[in-house]
Amino acid sequence: MRLSDDDYAALDHRLAAHDAFLATRYPGERPGRQPVHTVYIPADRIGGFREWGAQAQAALDGCPPLPFPAALADRVRAKLATEPIEDLRIDFEDGYGVRDDDQEDATVKAAVAVLAEGPRPPFLGIRIKSLEAATRRRSLRTFDLFLSLYQQPFTVTLPKVSGTDQVAAMVALCETLERGYGLAAGTLTFEIQIELPSAVLGADGTATVARLITAADGRCTGLHYGTYDYSAAAGVAAAYQAMDHPVADYAKAVVQAAAAGTGVRLSDGSTNILPVGSDVAVHDAWALHHRLVRRSLERGFYQGWDLHPAQLPTRFAATYAFFADGVDAASIRLRRYLGRQSSGILDEPATARALAGYLLRGLDCGALDEVGFTREELTAML
Repeated sequence: MRLSDDDYAALDHRLAAHDAFLATRYPGERPGRQPVHTVYIPADRIGGFREWGAQAQAALDGCPPLPFPAALADRVRAKLATEPIEDLRIDFEDGYGVRDDDQEDATVKAAVAVLAEGPRPPFLGIRIKSLEAATRRRSLRTFDLFLSLYQQPFTVTLPKVSGTDQVAAMVALCETLERGYGLAAGTLTFEIQIELPSAVLGADGTATVARLITAADGRCTGLHYGTYDYSAAAGVAAAYQAMDHPVADYAKAVVQAAAAGTGVRLSDGSTNILPVGSDVAVHDAWALHHRLVRRSLERGFYQGWDLHPAQLPTRFAATYAFFADGVDAASIRLRRYLGRQSSGILDEPATARALAGYLLRGLDCGALDEVGFTREELTAML
């Protein structure tokens, strides 16, 4: 052996800056539960969000047979009765439109009053207008006013992001508001919506989305794919805009690679084919939504958007089935890996972490009650 302690120390010194970069930029999975969906409701109609569970149940009752295996019926109905919306987003952007300042101010105040009336979903936030010049002042005014009235934790969704300057400006704005309201540094966080091709691939040929994460300086909690804005901006005809279009798959693959290991969570988009109308139309829409939700889960997108109460049954059914179908195999593989037992699959440590994460997600979302490991054991394996 020819290396001395001085050689080891020299290499540690040489790589110290890169070690610090890795620890900051790639901290690993964000701890805690991730919601399986985000429900966007226009701000002037937010008063009806507590009716979504009953409306979803009514859709099931009104259009039999169930759009999922009977074995899941009790679990899905229980979810609709107790926690139909996991993540609520009060929409002041496309779903709300452009109003005069007095009207939007009044809507902000009314929305906060609705939230104060009773129970709220476990995750909540607002979608403000974009930071483009035409909507910038209104966007910031809404954020400021909402924060002045609502002191509980919430997330801000920043739409139509096109470059790092907008993200850096959002970081500066959060810092200003934290100082103004006496909040601890880092309290305010935001999600970035990927709705423009320039947010995926920059003019210089680089992956813009990776630079967006860096520019967020740790405040970005999620990247949400916007199915229809992105597809339209990419030139896809309206009839073919969908979550499973090749344009969408390419964008989401780049986003997924950029976010890997950063703690920034991913959300797929939505389908605008709603389960309404005739029984045939409802069942066709349910079948489509169920397939798309399952497809997203299989591709590593554990969250998506829902736009209508009748989409909730298939959201939860597809999610529960995804975990129920794989729990036994995942538990056995993880147990064999930990016990160093020989099997037909040679798993690596990274795969063991993925197995633990899969089982933990199944517990978190309510799909599974027992997986052969405790939450603490699974968390320790991540």
